[in-house]
Parts: sequence; structure tokens; C-alpha cells
Amino acid sequence: MLTQVNELREYFSSRIYEAESSDELQSLKVSSLGKKGEVTALLKKLGSMPSEERKAAGECVNLLRNELEEIFETKAKQLKDKQNSMTEQRNAIDVSLPASGRYAGVFHPVVETLHEIVNIMAGVGFSVALGPEIEEDFYNFEALNIPKSHPARDMQDTFYFPADDVHPEGRLLRTHTSPVQIRSMLKYGAPIRVVCPGKVYRRDNDPTHSPMFNQLEGLLVDEDVAFADMKGCLQVLMNNFFGKSLRNRYRASYFPFTEPSMEMDVECFECSGKNPDCRICKGSGWLEVCGMGMVHPYVLRSGGVDPAKYNGFAWGMGLDRMAMLKYGINDLRLMFDGSLQDVTRGEY
Repeated sequence: MLTQVNELREYFSSRIYEAESSDELQSLKVSSLGKKGEVTALLKKLGSMPSEERKAAGECVNLLRNELEEIFETKAKQLKDKQNSMTEQRNAIDVSLPASGRYAGVFHPVVETLHEIVNIMAGVGFSVALGPEIEEDFYNFEALNIPKSHPARDMQDTFYFPADDVHPEGRLLRTHTSPVQIRSMLKYGAPIRVVCPGKVYRRDNDPTHSPMFNQLEGLLVDEDVAFADMKGCLQVLMNNFFGKSLRNRYRASYFPFTEPSMEMDVECFECSGKNPDCRICKGSGWLEVCGMGMVHPYVLRSGGVDPAKYNGFAWGMGLDRMAMLKYGINDLRLMFDGSLQDVTRGEY
């Protein structure tokens, strides 16, 4: 019996020491200490041994079992530590690197467009002017040469607030950012160069119109301002915004606050009119980008500026439309959905 115990001790001790995985170690434990293991088989033989030999043999076998259990436990800990070390090396983290995970947020396409245009205009001397979204009739209509009979005053186009003690004539949600031009002239006088971005409100809702949308207008008032100055200013804006030199054209139009008035088209930055299936210009080769004109003398007087000494120009554009053109967005309502996964170009 003693010879068998020593042989098993030497055999299993050596095999346990050489084990390279937890599975291999578990297999050795089953073959030695399991129900059908060799050490267990020795314990079962004790009952058939003479009583005078049984005690000494039992002590030897139990000692072997205890030794092997201790060796198994030590080896299991070694293998686990080794596995943990390998896992740490494989998944090592350099704590000096920036944290991984979600990317930082990005600006909404309309906000990105606003920043771009403001930066371009700041480069040619314009500053930003802001005004209230709940506006008075004087600033939104009267000061801009919009008479009482003008269609823009119709209830189907404008959101009105009821009259109260403070505002007996009532107020409205501004329909354009032009009131900021009047407020700026009254506050700063002339000469003046401002761009006026902000939200405006009209009773519209379809794939190309929204009850609330974003607009940006510009105003320059100085001495001896010519129509050519306005064309040059806007050409600089469009070329920088679309990232290339574009042909442009002007069509006669009508706005009550400018005279003469024009609408500006630029060459399609996508196809230059060469693709009849162009998703941007639909094959026309031109994109309507803004309305513009020389400031009406009545508007200058309403802003406290002498039209005999000063003149100027103004223009207005929809920031949502500019963002749709630049980023290939085909439905204005996507701007307000909270998810731009359908944006065709995928920049956002």
C-alpha cells in the first residue's frame, strides 16, 4: 500500500505541476480524487485489509489526499493569476489616452450654418444683433413700410397675441428678423453693419415650410452705398459658404422695405446645371438663396437715420434652407424631429 501511495504522490504531483490550464487541472483532480479516482480507490481497499495494517495504511492514504488537495488549490490559484495577468495585458489601458466611449456632441445643421455665416460676415466687418421674438406691431410691420392692408398682416400668416392693459394694440410672434434692424438703427444710429439671426414664426407647415423657422438678415447703412456693394458682399458670403466660386444672377422682385428689390440665385454648387437629375437644383442649374435690396427711405427714417445723408442695403435668407442645400436634407421637418438619421449625406 505504501508503495502505491508514493507512486501516486509522485505521479500526480508531477502532472499537477505541469498542468497549463484549468481544464487540464480539473481533469487530473477527477482522475485522482474523484469518485472513481485512484486515491479514492485506495481508500475503498482499506476495508479489506487486516485490522493491524488498516490504521497505518489509512493514515498514509488520507495524508496523500490532503497533500494533493493542497497542491490542487495552490496550482489553481497560480493558473487563475496567470489568466488574469494575460487578460490585463491583452486589455491593457493607457490611462494617459483620452477617455473612450461616446463622441462629443455636434452642432445641429442649422446652428452649424448660422456659425459659418456669422463668421464669414464678421470677416467683412459685420457684428451680430439680436431682438425679442415676441414683437410689437410697429417694429414688425409699420417701421418696415408694411401698410395695414398688406397680406403679411393677415391672421392666416401671423401669430397674434390678444391685447391687454400693457399692450392695448396686442403683440405678435415676429414673422421675420427685420424688426432687429429697426431696433439696431434706433440704438446705434448710422453707419452700421449688423447681421440679425433668430427664430421667426408664420402659419405654414409642409415639407418646405414650418410654423417656426430660422432666418438671418443683414443690414449695412453708410454714406454712398451702391447696389454693387451689396452684390459684392453677398457674393463673398455665398462663395465662402459653399466653398467655391459660383456664378450668380439677380431677379427683380418686390419687398415693401427695400427699393429696388431683388432675389439672388447662385449656380448649383453640386452640378453647375450639367445634371438634369441633380437632387439639389432639379436640373435648373440655379439655387434661390436670398432676397435683397436697397433700404427704403421710409425704413431709414423709422430707424432714426436721415435718408438724405445715408443709404444702405439689406438682405434676408432662411438658415434652414441654406442648411438643407449644403447638407442635402430633403425635408424641412427633419430639422425638428430630434433625429437626423435620414439626412442623405450623413454628415450629422
